[in-house]
Amino acid sequence: MSLKFGTDGVRGVANVELTPELALNLGRSAARVLGAQRWYMGRDTRRSGDLLAAALAAGLASEGAEVVDLGVVPTPGVAHLSRCENSPAAMISASHNPFADNGIKLFAAGGLKLSDTREEALEAELSLLGVGGDAHPRPAGAEVGTITSDSGAVDMYRRHLVEDVLEGRDLAGLRVVVDTANGAVSGLAALVLRELGAEVTAIHDRPDGLNINERCGSTHPEDLQAAVVAAGAQVGLAFDGDADRVLAVDARGVLVDGDEIIGICAIDRHQRGRLANDTVVVTVMSNLGFRHGMAAQGIAVVDTAVGDRYVLEALDSGGHSLGGEQSGHVIFRDQATTGDGLLCGLNLLDVVKRRGLSLQELAAEAMTRLPQVLVNVRTERRDPMLIERLAPRVREAEAELGDAGRVLLRASGTEPLVRVMVEAPTDEQARNIAERLAAQVAAAG
Repeated sequence: MSLKFGTDGVRGVANVELTPELALNLGRSAARVLGAQRWYMGRDTRRSGDLLAAALAAGLASEGAEVVDLGVVPTPGVAHLSRCENSPAAMISASHNPFADNGIKLFAAGGLKLSDTREEALEAELSLLGVGGDAHPRPAGAEVGTITSDSGAVDMYRRHLVEDVLEGRDLAGLRVVVDTANGAVSGLAALVLRELGAEVTAIHDRPDGLNINERCGSTHPEDLQAAVVAAGAQVGLAFDGDADRVLAVDARGVLVDGDEIIGICAIDRHQRGRLANDTVVVTVMSNLGFRHGMAAQGIAVVDTAVGDRYVLEALDSGGHSLGGEQSGHVIFRDQATTGDGLLCGLNLLDVVKRRGLSLQELAAEAMTRLPQVLVNVRTERRDPMLIERLAPRVREAEAELGDAGRVLLRASGTEPLVRVMVEAPTDEQARNIAERLAAQVAAAG
């Protein structure tokens, strides 16, 4: 029984790759590595969530943990409770993946994602359990753990959003459409926004266990774009299945991605003296136009590897307060320990109302997007030296673009794949250079 953590926990096809046996042993391992104390556990709306929750809770309880099952709750809600109660927590979700997949994300006490060291310890412990090498004595009698349910505990998260995030301000006068991806924030998103005074229309908010992320939410915002225009709304918000990310739609039905959302909020906080170190943290995939836009506003940009965990590490190590990814994972570090789609949406709507500008106008102020072309090239095998061998070709392309563009070659961490990304003043130039580099990668790989 083997397992490797990705940048956001473990994922696989439920009951095939991510089996209840694996979840049970992961629960046992997690209790040993992170502590057999009180654990909070939530899940999204997938049919397999109950199955895996039962197995994970059994593994935790078998090591003496007190498990509190929160039921269906967004990932950031689980992280918030972990932070407030200083308890470890688990979320059963595969985020934006299709419904047949599922995953398990673990939080250390305080709502923080696990360090590499702890993930390695978990992998080692799980490996021992899988080969029958467990010499650990199990609790017995009164030392066996418990499993209780507390669906009302999520109300703490709701109150946090309504009472704390906007510091007493409201959203009265705003018309908003939300697409909850038939996921964990179904019902909650509209409830929170209405409590804050917004007029809300909700779509894809009737989960049935099979329809999470199905042609909806942040990965398929087309229905939201049409609904915003039809409703005459100022803003649309598209969440993914566990609501740790959000994308926006302006009144014209035009998508506003994570780069633009971060830029809008960074400028607003910078102008109010609320942006720590006048710095934002983004990944290397953020558009060059974002960097130009921030430079024009006097805001510094720190780059990290792809993955919101790396953004969080850079935020904490540098003492910064805002960062995220183009995909819509946005972390307001002074308000949360992880990406939170609903919290991010509230902050964005707050800027729209306070500044009295449309989302279209705010996005244009934040950045002008450069054409970006991404080409994935499969290679015969994973070759850690391939990118280094292609460095001269990359330098040639960079010299051709000068300061007006950008080139990035990145090897996949999980498969024999190289991602070629080129940004240039025109789509034609970006595509030509990307295709040329892709051919060179294929020839070298």
